[in-house]
Amino acid sequence: MSIHPATPDPASADSQQTLDPAVAGALKRDAAGLVAAIIQDDATGEVLMLGWMDDEALRRTLTTGRVTFYSRSRREYWRKGDTSGHKQFVKSVALDCDGDALLVRVDQVGAACHTGTRTCFEGRSLDAVIGSR
Repeated sequence: MSIHPATPDPASADSQQTLDPAVAGALKRDAAGLVAAIIQDDATGEVLMLGWMDDEALRRTLTTGRVTFYSRSRREYWRKGDTSGHKQFVKSVALDCDGDALLVRVDQVGAACHTGTRTCFEGRSLDAVIGSR
């Protein structure tokens, strides 16, 4: 299932209060009600990061055209780039075959990782981790 976000419209984003029932019904959430969201650069195909979404975070992502996550540690929503300026503009959202992961293709502005790197996977190959023991 592939979903294209609506053209961002602040008035309509607030008027839709729940996630589309067809989308909500297709999701397989974990025990905390979350689904993994893999963020991929739309232009390059590079995997940038992994975040978590519940129904509300996905609804906000689809209606605003900006990626919103649910923070498991802070137990709150956060829209990528609001504090860092490193924004993610949604190009498309796809659901995997099991319904337990989302692939969010974005136009990335700035770094995707909170460490300031382009991707959260930069320099973290398992060989490098094993070799550092």
